Amino acid sequence: MEAAGPAADDFVTSGNDSPAGDGDGPGGEQPPTAQGGSGDDTPQAKQPRSFWKELPILIGIALVLALLIKTFLVQAFSIPSDSMQNTLQQGDRVLVDKLTPWFGSEPERGEVVVFHDPDNWLAGEPTPDPNPLQKVLSWIGLMPSAEEKDLIKRVVGVGGDTIECKGTGPLKVNGMALNEPYVYPGNTPCSQDDQGGQFKVKVPEGHIWVMGDHRQNSRDSRYNQGDKNNGFVPVDKVVGRAVVIAWPVNRWTNLPVPDTFDQPGLAAGPSSAAVLTAAPQGLALAGAVPLVLWRRRRYGVGEGRREG
Repeated sequence: MEAAGPAADDFVTSGNDSPAGDGDGPGGEQPPTAQGGSGDDTPQAKQPRSFWKELPILIGIALVLALLIKTFLVQAFSIPSDSMQNTLQQGDRVLVDKLTPWFGSEPERGEVVVFHDPDNWLAGEPTPDPNPLQKVLSWIGLMPSAEEKDLIKRVVGVGGDTIECKGTGPLKVNGMALNEPYVYPGNTPCSQDDQGGQFKVKVPEGHIWVMGDHRQNSRDSRYNQGDKNNGFVPVDKVVGRAVVIAWPVNRWTNLPVPDTFDQPGLAAGPSSAAVLTAAPQGLALAGAVPLVLWRRRRYGVGEGRREG
């Protein structure tokens, strides 16, 4: 009887040995072994995929994301000239917000915007000749596009505004003089010439009037009044608002709307920005009211139960 103990211990430990005697009863059954076998249903661990096999997938996902970001969210643009000095310097890279126009937002006074050439404004300007790699990087948005004919200027007037320049300035919007500290040092707000520097125009709806901050070195709305749009830029030509200087690193900064465009009485009509600002507040209020009522009802019921 004492010899049966070690035999039973060996069975439990290895799972391979049988006790002496017949196989009847619970002791005659063998559980599945840990090493597998015909009755083993344990799933085998999968080997991790090689990094080099995953790399093309990761690159593909990154390219798709970059293309989506460029198309719908943000795109980088390079500053090719001095027309926006000193706000922007030649060679700066700016990031342009392309998302808000999808929701019906239109350019506002004071914003720096990128727009497609409305009517051959860039005639005679040299066109860069990018190499194949630059073309690919531009297509996915990792480099500014060298082939698209785009310009960057500051919005001075929107639909319904009257813009006026007499003498050396100041520039007036709807009769209100602008204080423009962003104008290039040594320049005057208005240019005294007979080619477009002296003007008084009313901006039609769906258009904007743009000017460069380097007033005496910018071919903008003033000097394109002979084109099919009379110098105005159609809103549907606007790519988006430049929101930040991203490169070089030592020039990182945002591009806010100057305070002079917020002075009372400047707007000729209700600003779309005011509508866009009020809408989220109204939605927040509408969402808060049911929550407050629900909380009041909940706590009221709880107090009633405790009192009862």
